[in-house]
Amino acid sequence: QVQLVESGGGLVQPGGSLTLSCAASRSIFSINSMGWYRQAPGKQRELVATVTSGGTINYADSMKGRFTIPRDIAKNTVYLQMKSLKPEDTAVYYCNAEQGPGWAPVWGQGTQVTVSS
Repeated sequence: QVQLVESGGGLVQPGGSLTLSCAASRSIFSINSMGWYRQAPGKQRELVATVTSGGTINYADSMKGRFTIPRDIAKNTVYLQMKSLKPEDTAVYYCNAEQGPGWAPVWGQGTQVTVSS
């Protein structure tokens, strides 16, 4: 069972940028896909972006152009780079790993992102 450790949340002003990190306990090539989801107060958890082991990326439509999901293979780490942040981006952001058939999805502990002046 892979383990995920997130970091990088915090308070940022509208229009600012922030990068989240998700470090996996083993090679991300061995994980079918990794991604980021977020959950705002009173709302359901929603997809932000995912990347497969082969490098195929999927973004939620509302995130395209502002968020990117690069990865560092050597560090077993996936990032979420966010720019032009808006107050409505305020949420707890969760890293996710889909390990493949027969395995339950794994979630990070979540990291709070607050966009406010």
